[in-house]
Amino acid sequence: MTATSAGTADFPHPAIAGKLEALAARDRQAVIASLLEQDSTRVDRFKAEAAGWRLDFSRHLLQDESAATLLELAADARVLEDRDALFSASPLNHTEGRAVLHTLLRAQAPPPGLEREYAEVAECKSRMGQWVQRVHDGSHVGHRGQRISTIVNIGIGGSDLGPRMVVEALGGFRVPGIDVRFCANVDPADLNAVLTGLDPHSTLFIVCSKTLRTEETLYNARSARQWMLDAGIPEDGLAQHFLAVSTNLEAAREFGIPAANILPMWDWVGGRYSLWSAIGWSIAFAIGMPRFEELLAGADAMDQHFHSAEARDNMPLWLSLLEIWYVNFMGAQVHAVIPYQQQLARLPAFLQQLSMESNGKSVNHSGQALGYATAPILWGDVGTNGQHSFHQLLHQGTVLCPVDFVLITGDTGASEGKSRLLANGLSQMRALMLGRDLVASQRSLTARGTDAERAAELAPHLVIPGNRPSSTLSCEALTPYSLGALLALYEHKTFCSGRIWQINSFDQWGVELGKEMGAEIFAALDGSGQRFDPSTDAALAGIRHD
Repeated sequence: MTATSAGTADFPHPAIAGKLEALAARDRQAVIASLLEQDSTRVDRFKAEAAGWRLDFSRHLLQDESAATLLELAADARVLEDRDALFSASPLNHTEGRAVLHTLLRAQAPPPGLEREYAEVAECKSRMGQWVQRVHDGSHVGHRGQRISTIVNIGIGGSDLGPRMVVEALGGFRVPGIDVRFCANVDPADLNAVLTGLDPHSTLFIVCSKTLRTEETLYNARSARQWMLDAGIPEDGLAQHFLAVSTNLEAAREFGIPAANILPMWDWVGGRYSLWSAIGWSIAFAIGMPRFEELLAGADAMDQHFHSAEARDNMPLWLSLLEIWYVNFMGAQVHAVIPYQQQLARLPAFLQQLSMESNGKSVNHSGQALGYATAPILWGDVGTNGQHSFHQLLHQGTVLCPVDFVLITGDTGASEGKSRLLANGLSQMRALMLGRDLVASQRSLTARGTDAERAAELAPHLVIPGNRPSSTLSCEALTPYSLGALLALYEHKTFCSGRIWQINSFDQWGVELGKEMGAEIFAALDGSGQRFDPSTDAALAGIRHD
């Protein structure tokens, strides 16, 4: 298993980093199972609890001195002092000169100094609720008077990943008679699949784009508009079928969406943090406004924990410190999140954007190149599906990959399947930790009836090294409240890591270059004659030929 140091010569806080490097060299040789067996209080010390969630990080290559030194690192980096800026109007996003106030969207009371912004959020939620109520009670109808039965969210990135994930996760809380669908990809196949079987006269679109200039969203919105017109809905009837979340009121009006159908976005909310805002309109339509408020309340409960808990008990901080430990001192470049709950199947995709778009940076706050690693590649899938695909690598591969297992522990008596699901999750964690040695592998083979000679030959292939680290995140039930708390937990973890790495977690300049080049290449597809590089030119020639 690869577990070399990522190099910390330029790592902030060099004295503590040097100490952590030495401790990591020691802890790589530790045996997790022995640490647990020899210390009956380890599980009680290596845990944190907040907002109904419990984090158990006792199954890690981490000893007490290392954990204490990681807390020293957090103190030296002033992470918990900096968290105050997350709950104020400080311009944390310094490259764009913007405050970062997504926590305000779920605040249950106005924070000092932010009364005006809080009132704007309250007004927005009030208008959201009015629209949701009118659709649910049938007082808002389509152009021909038909009741709205389908909501289609058109957006991409944060305007799609978050709402889509939440709607799927909270499927058990759906309002009857309302089908919520999502379209993001500019590939026409995506929108065609979404529209298949729908009645235009009972369909309501939400176009989510701050500027209404996002290429994929604008293309899909125009296609949806044409679909409506082709169905016989006149232009002056489109207002019955289109809502928007945007700051560009003029562009929305030109599209045919009146101001009364538009909810605002604010510069102080980044796209990947926006599901708590009007971008979550589709969530509110799917589960109702009271449940949407419960989602916000759960996130706020985690906010309050993060904002007030001491470092030793702070759950988001511990998730971050574990990430720092493995990425910068153990040499891990990947991290897996595996929810053992089918409704959370899209959680890894949501967290990919949250983590990698936020902290996938190679320069610090001052624009200086970094000499150390930042965000790992985050991936995963729902259990038990992953057990039949990538768990092979987790158990026998050469890559060090810490894992977060997310478990919903209640209702085990509801079905045998739920009990089997949890048993599988627990067994995967145990197997990663314990593994199986050569002797046990031979015994397993002979117990299956394999002769001794063949068992000796095959045994090395059954060996599982074990001693592979994992965390357990568990709560009793998946509800709007607990889901909100879980998502806020990972948001704050991302913030803490960014502060330690001394990077801006709230911009995403890396996505811009491909967009700019895409516009040039799109123009070349029409035969403009513009040349690029030999490989791109060859691909363009092949596309034109086809």
